[in-house]
Amino acid sequence: MQTAHETCDALTRHRIPFGRYDHPPVATCEEASHHLRGIEGVGSKNLFLRNKRGDRYFLVSVPETKRVALNELSKMLGEGKLSFASADALEQFLGVAPGAVTILGLVNDTGRSVTAFVDRELWDADAIQCHPLVNTATVVIAPRDIDRFLHCFNHGVSVIEVPAVSPGL
Repeated sequence: MQTAHETCDALTRHRIPFGRYDHPPVATCEEASHHLRGIEGVGSKNLFLRNKRGDRYFLVSVPETKRVALNELSKMLGEGKLSFASADALEQFLGVAPGAVTILGLVNDTGRSVTAFVDRELWDADAIQCHPLVNTATVVIAPRDIDRFLHCFNHGVSVIEVPAVSPGL
């Protein structure tokens, strides 16, 4: 499993431009945004999900302010009920702990067990803020460069319109 340091080294080695910002440990997007005021890029929220049978895993990345309608997403993906995967599965497949879930964790999914989706709104941003496998730092990186980086590790993402909870619910 790659570490945060190795991931940043790999970004540099593959000539992927990024900015890194160290901060105290954060457990929520709200905490992270407090430390990242004035930093470029859209904050990301990452949901690590599993299907009801527990035989398929999904990473869904959305803007930090989006409230995902899991029931609608489940229908969209044709997977029945989706729920959050365990911390053990998160460590096993992405090599991260809860609070550090990140699209960059796909570098550790060498068995291609995780299907990754990114919300179109996030993917259309000029830059995305995401953790480099730890919740004590944030990197800012362009979506096209995330895509290029993941392809170096034989992984990709599908860009979709992730359904949101209706306002007022």
